[in-house]
Amino acid sequence: MGKYFGTDGFRGEANKGLDYSHAISIGRFLGWYYGARLGKKAKVVIGKDTRRSSYMFEYALCTGLMASGADAYIMHVTTTPSVSYIARVDDFDCGIMISASHNPYYDNGIKLINANGEKMDEETILKIEEYLDGKMEIPVAERHDIGRTVDYVAGRNRYIGYLISMSKFSFKGIRVGLDCANGAAWSIAKAVFDALGAKTTVFSAEPDGYNINADCGSTHIEHLQKAVVENGLDIGFAYDGDADRCLCVDEKGNVVTGDHILYIYGLYMKERGKLLNNTVVTTVMSNFGLYKALDAVGIDYEKTKVGDKYVYENMVTNGHRIGGEQSGHIIFTKYATTGDGILTSLKLMEVMLAKEKPMSELAAPVVFYPQVLKNVRVKSKSEAQNDPDVQHAVKEVAEALGDQGRILVRESGTEPVIRVMVEAGTKEQCEKYVDDVIAVIRAKGHIE
Repeated sequence: MGKYFGTDGFRGEANKGLDYSHAISIGRFLGWYYGARLGKKAKVVIGKDTRRSSYMFEYALCTGLMASGADAYIMHVTTTPSVSYIARVDDFDCGIMISASHNPYYDNGIKLINANGEKMDEETILKIEEYLDGKMEIPVAERHDIGRTVDYVAGRNRYIGYLISMSKFSFKGIRVGLDCANGAAWSIAKAVFDALGAKTTVFSAEPDGYNINADCGSTHIEHLQKAVVENGLDIGFAYDGDADRCLCVDEKGNVVTGDHILYIYGLYMKERGKLLNNTVVTTVMSNFGLYKALDAVGIDYEKTKVGDKYVYENMVTNGHRIGGEQSGHIIFTKYATTGDGILTSLKLMEVMLAKEKPMSELAAPVVFYPQVLKNVRVKSKSEAQNDPDVQHAVKEVAEALGDQGRILVRESGTEPVIRVMVEAGTKEQCEKYVDDVIAVIRAKGHIE
C-alpha cells in the first residue's frame, strides 16, 4: 500500500482526507500517462455511486483528464464491476470508479482499473503518488489536443445486457427481495431480475446522496432478513454501496455469507466438472466451518491475506476459478475480473434452480464456529506481533484448539491495531483464548 492508495483505492472523508484537488491531479496524471506520454489521446471511462460528493469528484476527474488531453466517458451512477467490465470490453485505456463502497456517505474513494478490468498495478499507483506529492510535472493540452466528455450511459446498459445473458434459467414465479443499499445497484439490479421474470421486491432504492449504506444493504442485513420472512419471499440479496459484494438471505431469514456462497457454488462447480484445480480461494478471515464443509466434500482451498485484490491475484497466478471473502466479495474469473454482487446473486439463483432446492438446504452444510475478534491499539504493530512471548501465547492457544478451532493474530492495514481472532466450539472458549493473548500483549507493554 502507498501513501494515498490502499488495497481498494484512495479513500478518505470527502474534502478532508480526499479532496477535489486530488481528483483533478489523478485525472491529470492518467490523461497524460495513457495519452500524451504515448503520443495519442487517452480514453477513460468513469462511474460513480450515489454519494453527494461523487458528483464533485466526477467533474474534478474529468477536468484533470481533459486538461491532459484525454476523453472522459461518463457512465454516471453505476457499479464498480460495470466499470471493470466496460473498461475491458470497450477498449478503454483505464477506468475510474468513484465510491467508498460500504462506508457512510461522507466518505468517498477513487478506485483505478486497468484496461483488463483489473485493479491498477502498484507500479502505476506509485507514479501517481509521486505526481500527487509534486515530484514530477505534466504538460497541459492545448488547442485541438484538449479533451472532452462523452455521455456513456450506453455502457451501463450494455453491462445490464451482459448480466441478463449470464442466467441459464428463467426466474419466473420466484419471489426475490433486493436491498440496493441506496447505492449503485438501485438502477441495475431490479432491471436484471425483472428481465429474467422474477417477482421482485426492492428495498433501499431511493438514493438521496446521504442515505447510501444508512441502516440498509449488506452491512445492515437484519432488515432484509425481516423483510424476506414478513413478505414470504423465496430469497433475498443485499448489496453494498458500489455493488461489488453480495450477501444472501434464505427463505427462513437466515444470512448466507460469502463463505456459504463459496461452498455452495464451489460444490456446484465440482459436481459439473467445472472446478479447475478442485480449489476454492479464501482469505484468512473465512470461518473454520467453511473449511470443515469443504473437507467433507473433498474440495481443496487456499488462504490469502484479507482483500479481494489478493484473492484475485492468487486465482490468476494459479488458474483457480472461484474465490472470495466472507463479506461477500466473490470472484468468478470466467465471467469477471472483480467481485460483482449482482453476478453473484445470479449465480446463487442458478444453483437453487438447477438443484431445485431452497437456499436454506444448500447452505446447511456450512456450520459456523463461534468467533470472537478483538482489536487492540498498540504502540508498534510489528513489535507486538513479533514479540516472542506473544508468539508463544498464540502457539499455546493453537495447540489447545488443535483441529477444533483456530487463532489468527494480524496487523490492521490502516490503523495502529492488532486484531486477535479465535474460532472455537463455544463463545466462552473464544473469549478466554482471545483475552489470554491480549493479556500477554498488555503485560509486555505494547498496548497504547
